[in-house]
Amino acid sequence: MKIVLIGYMASGKSVVGKLLSSKMNIDFVDLDAYIENQEKMSIANIFSKKGEIYFRKVESLYLDQLLKVDKNYIISTGGGTPCYGNNLKEIKSSAISIYLKASINVIYNRLLHESEQRPIVSEIPKNKLEEFIAKHLFERRSFYEQSNFTVDVNDKTIDEIVTEIRQLV
Repeated sequence: MKIVLIGYMASGKSVVGKLLSSKMNIDFVDLDAYIENQEKMSIANIFSKKGEIYFRKVESLYLDQLLKVDKNYIISTGGGTPCYGNNLKEIKSSAISIYLKASINVIYNRLLHESEQRPIVSEIPKNKLEEFIAKHLFERRSFYEQSNFTVDVNDKTIDEIVTEIRQLV
């Protein structure tokens, strides 16, 4: 069984994935960390040195590798992963997909404190961040909503989210 967590950046995919992994005794892979390991470069450096198009190509390549391996995984994807190439189709044909749905306000409040580590929003001024998130989330929502399941993460603890996912799968 493979479980793929999708959703906008700062929706909690990595944190939830790690706890879900330990509760279900299934290996966890953070796709961004996996890409960094394979490319020997941070995501931010990949974006700045090689560009987003290169990043999206290797993201698809490594996602495909993980989905095809004969092993159980919980995979947290990047916020854009399901929106590019055939990634969503591959996820849907190889795994159970779960959309961690966070409100614009929740995402905004989380990104205020970590925008420097996020290449997509690192250059956006704080006073334009909420508008950017709203627009970006609107563009991506139709991809996210094609998941097998949607879990609303607003006003829930990580434990509550993990319990809800375990009941779904």
